[in-house]
Amino acid sequence: MRYKLTFVAGLALGYVLGTRAGRERYEQLKKSARQVAQNPAVRNTAETAAQQGRVYAGKAFHSVSSKVGDHVPDSVTARVRSLRERNTNGAAPDDWGSGTA
Repeated sequence: MRYKLTFVAGLALGYVLGTRAGRERYEQLKKSARQVAQNPAVRNTAETAAQQGRVYAGKAFHSVSSKVGDHVPDSVTARVRSLRERNTNGAAPDDWGSGTA
């Protein structure tokens, strides 16, 4: 999925940079992209996907850590622990600025 999104973003960027319509078309595309990004349905869907991703990542972490056990280097363990503590304190807003991390 990530590769498809990267391809589409590259395709869109190539179109914008290569279009003969010039600045006017660029501004029109930029306005449309901004409207889509600010659409509440799109924002809610993206936030839901992010939350589901966090849930699945947590499940995967527990599954892997139970199988790997003490074979993980201390530096990796400390880094993961610091990231988990930072995210559970709720100090940082999510990527969409809604503040529900």
